[in-house]
Amino acid sequence: MKQVNVKTARSQLRKLLDRVAGGEEVSLIRRGKEVARLVPPRRTSGALLPNLRKFRASIKVKGRSLSAEVIDDRRRQRY
Repeated sequence: MKQVNVKTARSQLRKLLDRVAGGEEVSLIRRGKEVARLVPPRRTSGALLPNLRKFRASIKVKGRSLSAEVIDDRRRQRY
């Protein structure tokens, strides 16, 4: 992991972002201590959405829908 002080990072931000986009991590240092870390975004496989759909389809709702319950409650509780 490359370490860069904050002053240098300001002047070379574009180059640092290119390195991060290439998969490298960059640590930002201020007064000898790490204050931030630039990391590339996590790559997702795209499998989350189909799995979520499958999960939602597997849930069986029993009884009346929540919408019907709310509508009935509103009609009964007039003040």
